[in-house]
Amino acid sequence: MSENDITIALVDIEHAGELLTLRRAAFVTEAQTYGDPNIPPLTQTLGELKEDLRREDVVTLGAWRGHRLVGSVRVELEDGKATLGRLAVAPDLQGRGIGTQMMFAVLPHLPEETTEIWVFTGKDSKHNLAMYQAQGYEHQHDQVAGDLTYAYLRKILGDQ
Repeated sequence: MSENDITIALVDIEHAGELLTLRRAAFVTEAQTYGDPNIPPLTQTLGELKEDLRREDVVTLGAWRGHRLVGSVRVELEDGKATLGRLAVAPDLQGRGIGTQMMFAVLPHLPEETTEIWVFTGKDSKHNLAMYQAQGYEHQHDQVAGDLTYAYLRKILGDQ
């Protein structure tokens, strides 16, 4: 798959159902890794997702291959900090660089005053950790939330 096959743009409320389906499909393997089917991306309702898409402090990008939504990332903006979450790629297209493209596509959507980007993932999600570290994110700390332990990584932004 070449970079030209993918179009990345903001996700509109009209794509909420498709986004919810994509996230659920993408996060099943994560839930299996932890033996927990109740991780937040799998329990979020359509109504909650629509509320999230309406938030002014959240940017949600989607990656489309033709008319199919094949990837997404959610970015929460707060006081010079951006937090990436729910990076999802359709299971049949994982490992082809779509997640990496999504991470780069976030940059033009960040406010000028953004100085750092944070990401978090399950501490045992080796593939995710490797992907973030390859993009210059450095492990900062772990945080326990219920039965899960999340690894938090940070990237300081220079001149863009």
